Amino acid sequence: MRDRSQLPGKIHNVEYEHDIRYAVQLCRWILNPIGIWHLIYGRSSQSEKLLSLMLILACFFSLCFVLVPAIPYILLREKDIDIKVKLFGPVGFCLTSAIKYCFLRARVLAIGRCVEHVESDWQVVRHQDHRKMMLRNALIGRRLTTLCVIFLYTGGMSYHTIMPLSSAIANTKTNGSFTSRPLVYPGYDIYFDPQASPAYEIVFFMHCLSAMIQYSATTAACSLAATFATHACGQVQILMTLLDDLVDGKRIKGTVEKRLSLIAKHHVRVLRFTADVEEILREICLLELVAATLIICLLEYYCLMVRRLRYIADKDRMTLSVRKLPKGNAVLVIRLSSQEWENSDAVAIFTYFILLISLTFNILIFCYIGQLLVEEFSKIGSAAYEVNWYNLSGHQAVDLVMIITMSHYPPKLTAGKFCDLSLNTFSTVLKTSVVYLNLLRTVTQ
Repeated sequence: MRDRSQLPGKIHNVEYEHDIRYAVQLCRWILNPIGIWHLIYGRSSQSEKLLSLMLILACFFSLCFVLVPAIPYILLREKDIDIKVKLFGPVGFCLTSAIKYCFLRARVLAIGRCVEHVESDWQVVRHQDHRKMMLRNALIGRRLTTLCVIFLYTGGMSYHTIMPLSSAIANTKTNGSFTSRPLVYPGYDIYFDPQASPAYEIVFFMHCLSAMIQYSATTAACSLAATFATHACGQVQILMTLLDDLVDGKRIKGTVEKRLSLIAKHHVRVLRFTADVEEILREICLLELVAATLIICLLEYYCLMVRRLRYIADKDRMTLSVRKLPKGNAVLVIRLSSQEWENSDAVAIFTYFILLISLTFNILIFCYIGQLLVEEFSKIGSAAYEVNWYNLSGHQAVDLVMIITMSHYPPKLTAGKFCDLSLNTFSTVLKTSVVYLNLLRTVTQ
């Protein structure tokens, strides 16, 4: 309410509805299927809110359908260390996605206030060049969100659909029948037979549905961060144009004190908005940072492990073929078996590689957004100093010192207040994942 008291009561932008829709459209598309949007949007009807609650329950059921059997299987039942490590990646990603989804649900009121803040800024923009700045930054946010959606859904759904189906086809060609139809997440055999129809088809469908919810929760956090951060950058750029006009007063008529008061209020409003965004995203960013470090390490290990398993399997298959078949047909059968295994491995390595790029790019977006915020807010000090302050009276020029001082402490996106999100943090994540990879190879060999 303290922010709204500083806004004029009149709407100056006649195209604000189109602009708001353009700025938050992708967020709405991503948050709608997982039941979050109508809870944060203040003008939703009661039926829409009831539908959102039903969607949230369905999403939690899908996530629990994966986690409840898989976690006890990994911790208690599975003894092979290689299989355990192979399952840690997908199950760990599902667990962190479920926690991020819980944080999104818990922060719906704070997210709603930020959305209302964005709408208010679009309503009160006065000048066309300011509107163009905001549209330009909104386009950057939309592009970052689109890239995140493309990478995550392409890599993730390939892992949950193409890899199991390609493994099943390889088993059919080798053994002549479906001896084992693989599933991404194990642990259902103590409840029912997951290989029998239609149980296998139902479990496979639930795994795909759970995967879509996982990637929707991850892309939702990324889209909120991109939308809010780029909006804050647009407001900072508007603030710098107001500073340029402080002495001349070509845009805002009145005294210097009036223009300086408007600049200070605008600056404080942007700082409060950025602080609210950081408070919403700090736990999600911490989860994203930790999960990205570990899962990138595991994906690198999976690519190496597939190559090692292919060598062992090829060697075992060749020996088996020579013993069972006549000498004249042995060479032909060996080549076919090796080619089938290589095709299956090519799909696995390609899928792991796409997932590796997807998760790397996802954490890069968060770090880039944090770096962008710091750089934009740091420019305020230079813009304030470049004002023709020498044409102002003494006490008026001194008033700019506070703005310059505040620019030395720009707001930052943090990962749980443990570290700042920046490009240096991104490089640290990649280095740490390689260190963990070497440790993991040493332990499992």
